[in-house]
Amino acid sequence: MRGLIGVAGFFLIALISHAVAFDPLDPNGNITIKWDVMSWTPDGYVATVTMNNFQMYRHIMTPGWTLGWTWAKKEVIWSMVGAQTTEQGDCSKFKGNVPHCCKKNPTVVDMMPGVPYNQQFTNCCKGGVLASWGQDPQSSVSAFQVSVGQAGTSNKTVKLPKNFTLLGPGPGYTCGPAKIVPPTKFFTPDLRRKTQALMTWNVTCTYSQFLARKHPSCCVSMSSFYNETITACPSCACGCENRNKCIKSDSKLLSVVGVNTPRKDNAPLIQCTHHMCPIRVHWHVKLNYKDYWRVKLTVTNFNYRINYTQWTLVVQHPNLNNVTQVFSFDYKPLVPYESVNDTGMFYGMKFYNDLLMEAGPAGTVQSEVLLQKDKETFSFKQGWAFPRKVYFNGEECMLPPPDAYPYLPNFAHHSPVAFTTLLFSLLFLFIVLI
Repeated sequence: MRGLIGVAGFFLIALISHAVAFDPLDPNGNITIKWDVMSWTPDGYVATVTMNNFQMYRHIMTPGWTLGWTWAKKEVIWSMVGAQTTEQGDCSKFKGNVPHCCKKNPTVVDMMPGVPYNQQFTNCCKGGVLASWGQDPQSSVSAFQVSVGQAGTSNKTVKLPKNFTLLGPGPGYTCGPAKIVPPTKFFTPDLRRKTQALMTWNVTCTYSQFLARKHPSCCVSMSSFYNETITACPSCACGCENRNKCIKSDSKLLSVVGVNTPRKDNAPLIQCTHHMCPIRVHWHVKLNYKDYWRVKLTVTNFNYRINYTQWTLVVQHPNLNNVTQVFSFDYKPLVPYESVNDTGMFYGMKFYNDLLMEAGPAGTVQSEVLLQKDKETFSFKQGWAFPRKVYFNGEECMLPPPDAYPYLPNFAHHSPVAFTTLLFSLLFLFIVLI
């Protein structure tokens, strides 16, 4: 019996670990790392490593991605172009030419912008920043070249690296094993000749918010024109463990030089609030017209140390199937399932508001959305006008409990006592007049 329980528990854990990396609003989202062996060398090969971010709304922001793996044998990295390892390791046994890295488990980071031309490679040198596929496909690619030694020199003798890890920039990504796939094909610049890699393998990495952090990183507040009540973010929505480390908005410490400087460990400096979230999204039902209704969206940054570049805001609401106009954000419908069109991605206009500044007077971006009513489903009752899910930068935000949503005042049900009093008053008036 215990054995059966143990087996059942194992499969349950396996199912849960698989499920946590599944995003229902982006079911096919992943980061694919492709290794193309372009040529053989006397003791190994030269490969082009390409990282494609196929996630619709989750990008990698500064300080950028970090890629790691473990060599299957005693491979070394002779040289790299477009990236570098963080440590060289022990290369003392080499005389003459010394490898770039001799570690069994190298850790690779992107080069920074402005490196010398002879160290650059196509789609490299962006400081590890990787845009999301839905927001900017051309900037969702990063690549570098690596020359591997003490390795196999043919398709049959090459051993694939294993135990891949990806930080983007923090934890949350889980990478599967490398798998050999059909060789990548390339066209010459004149498009008249096709070549192909000597060997290709892929590694797929998926993201789980549960692995990244134990608390949400954003929350949602709500208000409406038909109710004076403002539904605030839930208390301690993002955890209150760091409440003793927060800073008040009027604190004199904010004037100290360097307090806003980002730290290497990316530790935040959060403004003291009841929700303790670095990001708050506010949804305000602003106006009601005959055939349309208008919503105002406001994103506020409470983190004094982080500017959010290329931020994204994803909202799930049934009326997003009929968006008429978005006034100061860019907008793209997300249709992960062909039969349902209830999800959309908002993001900043380039060079206008695609940068959300740190906490303070400039730490806010906002827009208004005009939606056309569907007479069969539209309602202000029972919280229908408020979103079902909200994501900021790919992280799901905590919503208030449904019973706290701004409710629609009900004028249809009058007090029976008041109605009776009114009836008798009219009857008395009628008798007096007679």
